[in-house]
Amino acid sequence: MDWQEIEAFLTLGEELHFGRTAERLHVSRARVSQLIKALERRVGGPLFDRTSRRVTLTPVGQQFREDLTPHHRGIHQAIAKATDAARGIGGVLRVGFSSPLASEMVMKIVNSFRVRHPDCEVQIREVHLSDPFGPLRRGELDIQLTEFPVDEPDLTTGPVLITDPKVLAVSGRHRLAHRETVRVEDLADELVLFISGMPDYFVDQLLPPHTPSGKPIRRSLTTRYWQELLTLVGAGQGVTVAVAQGARYYPRPDLAYIPIEDAPPLEYGLLWRTAGATVRCGAFTQAALDCVSGLAAPRRRGQPR
Repeated sequence: MDWQEIEAFLTLGEELHFGRTAERLHVSRARVSQLIKALERRVGGPLFDRTSRRVTLTPVGQQFREDLTPHHRGIHQAIAKATDAARGIGGVLRVGFSSPLASEMVMKIVNSFRVRHPDCEVQIREVHLSDPFGPLRRGELDIQLTEFPVDEPDLTTGPVLITDPKVLAVSGRHRLAHRETVRVEDLADELVLFISGMPDYFVDQLLPPHTPSGKPIRRSLTTRYWQELLTLVGAGQGVTVAVAQGARYYPRPDLAYIPIEDAPPLEYGLLWRTAGATVRCGAFTQAALDCVSGLAAPRRRGQPR
């Protein structure tokens, strides 16, 4: 049986539209029609009912699709496994994430990666901001999705995948708690708390040491744990710079999250050891790029490409 006929049949069975099927297969509508007619002659009966308004599967076509789909999927999986073995993508890929938002993105990438590379096991673990690069350097992780910037001579950064606006977390009793927004200049008289262990250049990106007018900002790297930091902020012992996901993942009755209108958003991207780059890391990076561009997301019927 002609492989193009199978692809045309299964794609048309999903789309139920000759134009969209032609777009997905990168052929003309006439070619799709030709392939379907050839397959119907091979089967000995119509697989689709066609009118000027709609295309539907016939009972024979529906049964054929149900019988054919698992075998078609199995062939693709066999090819993927053989390709992975040839390229060295089999085995285990250990992936880290540093925040709830990053974990959501990692899971989307992992789901796509597992479909493409079913013979590669993916293990996932959290990376704490108090030791942002330790797991990579100790060989406990192969790649991680983490906050940027990263300026380490032994580590390589990949593309930016997501961004999150910065916010100021303050006690609900704080003088700024009821403001709709704040500016960096408002922090001149505040003690701003941060997680200890973060590089100085990263702290500077979160919040510079001076306001735009040149006033110094008091910054303190005070604790290794995020929940402990939020507890200190809720108790009124200081404020901290966070990102918008904090209000979603760490809502607390004693805290307020206020957008910082003149601060650039925090960026997240992939990171791996320069000396430890593998084909698996490259394949994961490609899956990440496809997820961001929407190429890996399933398209609903009728959604334009």
